[in-house]
Amino acid sequence: MSANLDLVRSIYADWERGDFRRTDWAHPAIEMTMPDTPEGATPKGLGSIADAWRTWLSAWRDYRVTPSEFRVLDNERVLVFGHMSGRGRISDASGETEFVNLIQIRDGSVTRLVMYSDRDRALATLGLEE
Repeated sequence: MSANLDLVRSIYADWERGDFRRTDWAHPAIEMTMPDTPEGATPKGLGSIADAWRTWLSAWRDYRVTPSEFRVLDNERVLVFGHMSGRGRISDASGETEFVNLIQIRDGSVTRLVMYSDRDRALATLGLEE
């Protein structure tokens, strides 16, 4: 279990510095789900997810993902709480919001990333309490 936590911490260490280039942690068939978005986006596969991240990041300057808590749920899942922040590339407005990400790991690779923007919804969906 600690190997999974170490992997997740290493991913977020990069993201906290604004470095989103590393993909060696991702399974080639990784699935990314964003249930709180209107379209409920679910890109699948490393190429599709990389395209989605490039599109998202192109709208921001100084985009950062800052974790505040890592919670190991079981031998395959780690829950990450934190904040996202950045400046709009066009508007120059700064913004910050909370996130809850569920990372699912199998055989040393992330197979699923579920990105929630609503903490209460994430915890309720996962059957967890504060």
